Amino acid sequence: MSVREHALSLFRSAVGTVRPALMMKRALKFQEDGCPQLVVKDQVFPVKRDLYLVGFGKAVLGMAAAAEEILGDHLVRGIINVPLGIQESLQRAGMQEMLLKPHSKIQVIEGAKNNLPDEEALKGAVAIQQLAESLNADDLLLVLISGGGSALLPAPIPPILLKEKEKLTKMLASRGAAIQELNIVRKTLSMLKGGGLAQLARPAQVVSLILSDVIGDPLDIIASGPTAASSHSVQDCLQILAKYNLLYNLPKSVETVLSSSPTKPTTPENYSHVSNFIIGSNTLALDEAKHHAEGLGYTTLVLSAAIHGEVSRVASLYCQLIQLVCLGFTGLGEGPLSDEVRRNLLQLVAELEIPGLDLADFLQALRGLGPESPVCILAGGETTVQLHGTGKGGRNQELVLHVGLGLHRAQAREVNSLQGRCEIIFLSGGTDGQDGPTEAAGAFCNPRLVAEALQEGLDVEAFLSNNDSYTFFSQFQGGHQLLVTGLTGTNVMDIQAILIRAI
Repeated sequence: MSVREHALSLFRSAVGTVRPALMMKRALKFQEDGCPQLVVKDQVFPVKRDLYLVGFGKAVLGMAAAAEEILGDHLVRGIINVPLGIQESLQRAGMQEMLLKPHSKIQVIEGAKNNLPDEEALKGAVAIQQLAESLNADDLLLVLISGGGSALLPAPIPPILLKEKEKLTKMLASRGAAIQELNIVRKTLSMLKGGGLAQLARPAQVVSLILSDVIGDPLDIIASGPTAASSHSVQDCLQILAKYNLLYNLPKSVETVLSSSPTKPTTPENYSHVSNFIIGSNTLALDEAKHHAEGLGYTTLVLSAAIHGEVSRVASLYCQLIQLVCLGFTGLGEGPLSDEVRRNLLQLVAELEIPGLDLADFLQALRGLGPESPVCILAGGETTVQLHGTGKGGRNQELVLHVGLGLHRAQAREVNSLQGRCEIIFLSGGTDGQDGPTEAAGAFCNPRLVAEALQEGLDVEAFLSNNDSYTFFSQFQGGHQLLVTGLTGTNVMDIQAILIRAI
């Protein structure tokens, strides 16, 4: 296989290990010896009376299909909120294993068009709320959560209307509020977010299985934490509204709710009936990709599962890493040039503030890697794009194009053409199989990409300034640089891979 084929195969293996059915079957079992028991990661939950299921998120349909297969007739009833059109999309893609069987006990409600809360999502949230409120102490509620769950579980505290809550969050966003600040406001005004669902289900036992699409896997942030204790209070919400000059311009309904909200967050003791489990994450996907790459003969290192930041800066980080490996391959791993690259890397990592990344340890692991075996560097997370143009693309395609341009510029500066002695592939893709409003999950590039594009009259910098990476990759050599996997039915953020071998 070529290096490009290796990159594709390890990306597919990473996605495969976090597909809903496989994750659910690893994490969830049902035992019928004597008293029926739900077993999650070796933790046992007796099913004393009835077993119910609710769920919300982009991957929840496949999770629910697997759960119903595991639970069988013991499942009394279920309700799930999933993205608009997902059943038809999965049917069209031939992914029958992610669809519920005929006569399922689980009701499916589709909503949140374009990942925005809407009336259909609200109907589903109300149905989930009513089911939770009907439970008693001997019931068990299994909750399935994945990315996109926040938009699919809108339930503003009365008398707040959905349109009022959405208008307020849009105003905050337009004034530059960070996503954490938006989530604090949303949770404060929600019946179900910020642990609300778990409290409504009390005193029933609540067991949540969570597919994380958030860096660091914080339970109170994924889908806005409906089954996790919130660490924020109404005072935090008020401070944010004051910060953005919105405190004295609120709808009457929001003022009413804020004035009657508890001044302190609910204590963890109030969640003694809840057990939350992360059953799938970017880290799990990267572990599988590492195992797969090692099986292909690569010396493999995982940089981080928490990569974030603007794509052009993250691209600079990857270009510097590629240069450092190539220096090692050509016997220049120690010296002024490699020292300069290491300094650049330290500066970039400090600027990006990637949590948990010990660059000194990583650089030490890179030392001494020679051309004897190819090298694979893996990373994951979620980058951001600054929109300046009107083009079509996504964060992964734009990241790849920035890396391609960075490698081209580095090659033009190198007297001894380090990259020319190495075969290099860079891949970035979304594990959900989508990257922005396109059918691509991401893209590939090599150091020749920009030079070959220029020969065909394509100006890479112009495409980047217009945020038009998809159009570039579609035009360039028949679009073969695009990473197209189709809908995967899962979502654990993005995966990047650098594959390098000596020529």
